[in-house]
Parts: sequence; structure tokens; C-alpha cells
Amino acid sequence: MSALTAAELDLLAPVERAPILANTMDWAAINSGTGNLAGLAAVAGQLADAFAQLPGDVRLVDPAPVEKVDAGGRIHEIGHGRHLVLSVRPEAERRVILTGHMDTVYAAEHPFQTMTWLDGDTLNGPGTADMKGGLALMLAGLAAYERAGPTRACSLGYDVLVNSDEETGSLSSAALIARLAQGKLAALTYEPGLPDGSMARARPGSGNYAAIVTGRSAHAGRNPQDGRNALVAASDLAMRLAAGVREGLTINPARIEGGGANNTVPDLAILHFNLRPRTAELAAIAQAFVDAAVAEVSAAHEVHIHLHGHISRPPKPITPKTEALFGLVSKAAADLGLNGGGPMRWQDTGGVCDGNNIAACGVPVLDTMGVLGGSIHSPQEFMIASSLDARARLTALVMHRLDREGIPA
Repeated sequence: MSALTAAELDLLAPVERAPILANTMDWAAINSGTGNLAGLAAVAGQLADAFAQLPGDVRLVDPAPVEKVDAGGRIHEIGHGRHLVLSVRPEAERRVILTGHMDTVYAAEHPFQTMTWLDGDTLNGPGTADMKGGLALMLAGLAAYERAGPTRACSLGYDVLVNSDEETGSLSSAALIARLAQGKLAALTYEPGLPDGSMARARPGSGNYAAIVTGRSAHAGRNPQDGRNALVAASDLAMRLAAGVREGLTINPARIEGGGANNTVPDLAILHFNLRPRTAELAAIAQAFVDAAVAEVSAAHEVHIHLHGHISRPPKPITPKTEALFGLVSKAAADLGLNGGGPMRWQDTGGVCDGNNIAACGVPVLDTMGVLGGSIHSPQEFMIASSLDARARLTALVMHRLDREGIPA
């Protein structure tokens, strides 16, 4: 860490792994699957208490209404947990947003509920990497930054947002993300980095859809010609959508619900699918393709199709400002001796996150500032404990340099 100034060394000295690991394990011990509202409330309470050590106003914000299509083709509202927001120095002209999520993909009844040390540095556990560890190190990094004392006449301000619904698309927090991201100098999001320290670069957009196909019921033996088979129409739509995959665009038909007794022509089916365009242009092309496929299948099978959903995560391209922010973070990592002191690796990914939403607001964002780990969204999920304090120091140093230097041109 020879490239660090004396002030930076003082800034980083108090960061210790033990309290960060303790917070990670405490929060990961509480199931907070996106649909477990009681668990989310418990975690939100613990996070609010922990983040209250920072010099700002902590509040819990109610989720926006979200609708979902059920197995019967009915559209109804679903509940979400409240979102945590912390605002520090809201009067500052130069502000940053830091984001994370408290929810996991593991429902309350999921068998993966406990933590196990795989070796002295590798902890297997639900949400340890994605992203209870990221939240814990974010807090530690901000605490170190505040202990050192921002020194500019107009100190750097920031907002922290920890939402409760990232794993299902952030539909109940999208407007809150957009509001808090407006006008920010930079954004840091605490999705996990890869085990080798690599960070995510460009990301595609993502949209989740449900096509509600309504046909006409009839007896399968007596008068099948009078029926309009919704299941067959949904299958035809799935095949047409799958055929639309092209360079930079994936379309994944994921599930068909519907049907009934073997002697009845089914009059209802719901096709669930996801599409991921790499660019805004491909997003428009994809939407037009979906609309055309729906119209063609509706006409060919004489059924009615109601399409529910939209592209909720815009594509995240890399801009010159994002390149500059990555340069600042990469240099800070090298100065800290991370990645062997060499350049930080950066690669495009097929995943999406709240970084997509923030980038759509014109704010440069790095969205893998969290703990190193892997096998997320599976019972093999793990985090590397030694990266907790290392990445907390990275957060503190990046905030320190954003405060004093801004993003280099």
C-alpha cells in the first residue's frame, strides 16, 4: 500500500474484519426471501439500527404497488417489504448514491437456511455473498470514511438505498431508485464480485412477461372443433418467441400454466417469459417482435392474448464517465494491493441488477463493489471472508478520493 498517502493510511487503519463478518452472519441468519415480509421487516430493523451510526437520517420507505399474474390468469397486487434509505449531508452539491438489497432468492420454506465454513476463508450460506456481506462492508467503508472526516468546504454527500425486492426486478423500488439517483456524481452498488476480484462491466436489459391466453372450452371428444385451445396457442407463442433469439438478444420462454382434464379443450394458459436485450435499440426491436408474435398467434388460433409486463431493467452500456469511474476504483484497488496490485479485471455479464436502473438515469455506476463470492442463487452460495475488510477499505478509499478529487476527466 505504498501508493497511499499518510491521510489515506490513517483512514483505512481502523477497518477490521471481525465486526463486518459478525454483521454479515447476523443478517444472513435471518431468512429474507423477497416474499418473506416478516423476515424482511426483521432484517430492515437490524439494518436501520446498524446504519444509524452514520451521520444521517435513516428511514424506511413503503414499497410502490406491484401487480402479478397468478395461475388463474388474474392480475392482483403483491406485497413487498419496506426499503431503507439513509441520507447524509443532503445539502451537499456533490453527491453519491450507494445501493444494495436486503432480499434473497431463498423463500422461508427453502431448505438452504444455515451457514457452514468450507475452509478458514470460505463461508457457505444463504445471502452471504448476495448480498448481506456487501451491505456489511458498505457500512464499514462508509463508517471509516466518516471517522476520517470529509475535509472539503463542501463535503461529499450521499444517499444509501437498500431495497427489499431486487431479486424480483425492483418493481416496487424502481421509482425510488430513479428519484435518488438523479443528479448524482457517481453510484456504487454492492452486488458480489467474482472470486478472482473481477467486476461486472456492461449488462443487458431485462423484462419479465406473462402472456394470458384465453381460448374457448369444448368437449375433447364430442365437439373439439368448437374449442380454441389456449395451451396449444401458448405453446405456439413460446416457439415463435424462442425463434427470435439473435446476437445481443435472448428470449427465454420459462413456464406455461394452464390446462385441465384430458377430455376438455383448455380455455386458459399463461406463458411466462424473459427477454434480455443488450442495447436500447434491441429492446425496441424485441418489444416489436413480441407484439407481432402475440398478434399472429391470436389470429392463427382465434384466441385473445393479454400481455402483462415490460422491460423493467434498461440495458446498461458503458459510457466515458463509467470508464473514468472504473479507472478511479481500479487505481484505488491497485494502491490497496488488491488483485496482486495489478489492474482490476472488468468483463461484460448477462446478469442484471439495480445498476441498470441507475445507469438509465445518466449516472456512472460500478455495481459489483460487494464481497467476493460465487454460486449465488444456489445452496452452494459462498463468500470469501478475507474480502470483507479488503473491500470495505476499497469503499472508504473510493469515497475519500471522490470527495477530494472527483471523477477524473
